[in-house]
Amino acid sequence: MPVYEYQCDACGQTFEAMQKFSDAPLTACKACGQGPVSKLISQTAFSLKGDGWYQQGYGGGKKPAACPAAGGEGGGCGGCPKAANE
Repeated sequence: MPVYEYQCDACGQTFEAMQKFSDAPLTACKACGQGPVSKLISQTAFSLKGDGWYQQGYGGGKKPAACPAAGGEGGGCGGCPKAANE
């Protein structure tokens, strides 16, 4: 559920409210209970930093074997249900 930031036009108090997308915007201040409030546009806390998730998880390259014993003709090991059915 998204968190929205509001500011009261009467007292200047800034507060957050967790609301569904379908909820109507707030109209009264939580602190003073009076004046109209304005929805603020805030920076999001989501960012992808560092070496990158693409290179580490999705960039392709050599895929690891399904299990350490894999590599035989069936590609499974003795403990795999697939190997038991073959």
